[in-house]
Amino acid sequence: MAAVGSGGSTATAGPGAVSAGALEPGTSSAGNVKHLVLFLHEAVLVQYMDTLKLAVPSLIYTLQNNLQYVAISNLPAATFQVTYQLKILTTALFSVLMLNRSLSRLQWASLLLLFTGVAIVQAQQAGGGGPRPLDQNPGVGLAAVVASCLSSGFAGVYFEKILKGSSGSVWLRNLQLGLFGTALGLVGLWWAEGTAVAHRGFFFGYTPAVWGVVLNQAFGGLLVAVVVKYADNILKGFATSLSIVLSTVASIRLFGFHVDPLFALGAGLVIGAVYLYSLPRGAAKAIASASAPTSGPCTHQQPPGQPPPPQLSSHHGDLSTEPFLPKSVLVK
Repeated sequence: MAAVGSGGSTATAGPGAVSAGALEPGTSSAGNVKHLVLFLHEAVLVQYMDTLKLAVPSLIYTLQNNLQYVAISNLPAATFQVTYQLKILTTALFSVLMLNRSLSRLQWASLLLLFTGVAIVQAQQAGGGGPRPLDQNPGVGLAAVVASCLSSGFAGVYFEKILKGSSGSVWLRNLQLGLFGTALGLVGLWWAEGTAVAHRGFFFGYTPAVWGVVLNQAFGGLLVAVVVKYADNILKGFATSLSIVLSTVASIRLFGFHVDPLFALGAGLVIGAVYLYSLPRGAAKAIASASAPTSGPCTHQQPPGQPPPPQLSSHHGDLSTEPFLPKSVLVK
């Protein structure tokens, strides 16, 4: 059965009151519902041109969700988790092309490190790294992961551009994404499995494990909102690294996944790349200055009668704490 998902709910995050401006303190519950309905009617239906902008990322997110199922069906969970970090590379490239962002040298180096690590993991997988089910096709899995990362990067940056170019809240945009994603998913489901759904019912095959996956995806989407609001990129990098480790451990315990030195090297490079990419500018400059040769303080003799050169302030403000990639909805 084709996977049905809105995609946007797991790709976006951020607090926002959908109808806080339309509600007045002390109104009844019925009044609140009425205001909410009126607000949604105005925002979704009356301003339909604004809503239609979300059709593009919603279509891509729906496609991305299904590509992930194809990928995880053809790759070990640990390999998929490592390879899927290519979304950082694709997101960064689309950010440079579409949002005119600039990346530091350390960021470019970390992206190269990331690509190298993924390439090593895929080489290990192609070399037969341990037993795998006969129905798995690593080539198909890799193609699905790459397509999913490309779609994730483009849709995320496109969605961020929409958010920054309009006054709609993130929650409203999530609702619009969900509407399009659900409609597109249902169309795809009916096209692929319409006869089976008509005979067996919509919820046929929804085992407890399937419900667990659904709830986990929804809960993960809410967690992204919490991460974007309360955490920074360093903590998010640690969370990504921890997810790779946990996926590897779970694969070993549940599926007999074999960790060889080549996989460990590739996964280590990916984890290191994620950490370096998430470093704030101040920390990155400290690393760069520590690696540069020191020659002691440089003193310049001023000609008589000339004022001393202006001294640079040691306070750099936001420069010391601003992340390379600002908190954003585009990297998940």
